Amino acid sequence: MKKSEHFVLGADFGSDSVRVVVLDAFDGSVAGSKVSWYPRWKKGLFCNAKENRFRQHPLDYIESFTEAVKGAVAQAAEKSGIAGISSRICSICIDTTGSTPAFTDKDGMPLALSKEFADDPDAMFVLWKDHTAVAEADEINRLCKTWGGQDYTLYSGGTYSSEWFWSKLLHIVRKNPKVKKAAVCAVEHCDWMTALLCGTAAPDKIKRSRCAAGHKCMWHKSWGGYPSTAFLAKLDSKLADIQPLLGSETFTTEKKQGLLTKEWSDTLGLKEGITVCVGGYDAHVGTVGGGVADGVMVKSMGTSTCDIIVAPLPSSDRQETCIAGICGQVDGSVIEGKIGYEAGQSSYGDYYNWFRTLLLWPFKNGAGKAVLGRDPTEEEIDAYEKHILADLEKACENIPVTETLPVALDWINGRRTPHANQNLTAWMSGISLGTDAPAFMRMLLEATAFGSRSILECFEKNGIAINKIIAVGGVARKSRAGMQILADVTNREIQVTESDLSPSIGAAVFAATAAGLYKTVEEAQKKLAPGVDRTYKPDPKKHAVYEKLYKQYLELGAAAENGLKNRGKSEK
Repeated sequence: MKKSEHFVLGADFGSDSVRVVVLDAFDGSVAGSKVSWYPRWKKGLFCNAKENRFRQHPLDYIESFTEAVKGAVAQAAEKSGIAGISSRICSICIDTTGSTPAFTDKDGMPLALSKEFADDPDAMFVLWKDHTAVAEADEINRLCKTWGGQDYTLYSGGTYSSEWFWSKLLHIVRKNPKVKKAAVCAVEHCDWMTALLCGTAAPDKIKRSRCAAGHKCMWHKSWGGYPSTAFLAKLDSKLADIQPLLGSETFTTEKKQGLLTKEWSDTLGLKEGITVCVGGYDAHVGTVGGGVADGVMVKSMGTSTCDIIVAPLPSSDRQETCIAGICGQVDGSVIEGKIGYEAGQSSYGDYYNWFRTLLLWPFKNGAGKAVLGRDPTEEEIDAYEKHILADLEKACENIPVTETLPVALDWINGRRTPHANQNLTAWMSGISLGTDAPAFMRMLLEATAFGSRSILECFEKNGIAINKIIAVGGVARKSRAGMQILADVTNREIQVTESDLSPSIGAAVFAATAAGLYKTVEEAQKKLAPGVDRTYKPDPKKHAVYEKLYKQYLELGAAAENGLKNRGKSEK
């Protein structure tokens, strides 16, 4: 292989936008990239934050992906000087958020693409952070422990979450009889998008992701795939009807979903018949772009976090150890032939964004007009908004670390790990009249770092060694104060990658492997993944103080859990 001979395309569907990169498969250099924002989502359509309802229209994915591909290819042609560079793109890999499922018709198309359901949020993709299904998750957990059969949460950390596939489907069929009646099957975003490009979206043709099925759909080969129809029927007959259509086989991300159809070739301006990989989740694919390996945890840090590490499969004479409290362990969810272990926090960057939104409210709703003599423009609001967190972080770096600092929990969107519980909320203690905005910001940065530490401890007490931590994603790249606090709280070095494109680069690694340009994912990863940009080293003196503050965090967490239990008892 020579430089500029073969290119691959990686697409990363995030919560707000899709980013597409075109990479040179020879050395991983980025030839072109483009971000496209979801238009309906940006307007806030079909969502209600007060109800924890977050839905995305499938047309947002289609339109944004098309725009991003064309933009990335155009930039690649301009930068490289290769006018026909699109003809050298030989493979596509897509990652998405998850669990982000939707109900489909008999052809595998989301119901929202039909005229009847075009404006029905329940017929759209249910975004990962949608927490409308908390009650249904509780019901699934109770049934797993009491029905007398297999406990299907065994490899999901012992708890099933409201953020996951079956909880969300159950909530919608209970709430919306019309969608329930029309639904034939269901699909994860990462599976549908890849199958759509290949013309294989129908339930009997689609190849479903091992990553999605194993971590969020309770799929495991030891019980023959998904939970049994007998189990699902106890929840709702519709779920039992859907289960057989999901099949029993799942596929790792370096496998082929199929070939790009002529229709999509014409739409995207790419060659017909190029390889399209099986889809995967953004965090899991991103860990490959970030440098995951045995003993190396990659923290994908954005609106939430996913903390992922891989380990070899146990030898034939040893049984796989189940890790309680995490978000699942799945053979091949990250790299084929290795167990992928996942944990994470339901809110990380979203916690900071929540605080920013509070501070922005007056400027958007009266104060801006009072100062300017007119309503502020969108550009002025955006400019003001961009300064808030950056200025607060800069100011909070000067605050001494003492035992009297206020302490908060990071559960503002529930707790994902350890031991998922989306009913929990953020508690705060030690706030006084002397707590100003920078001090409050530092408290939130410390809260998320304490949550990260609790995840590390959950892994290590169960025998999963973590020898190195690599941080990827927007928060890792932008929040220098946050990364230093994370190093001080955990007493570990935190390495940050050179690139902020880890999911897209990880997708390109899988694309290059699927195209046969490399023999294994690990070989492609070594060649294409970026190196380390900077390393944050812990300060021993600050860590000593954080030891005491972390104990306060744990005590506050115990009080919050007891408060939730007592509230539940009083409501009964």
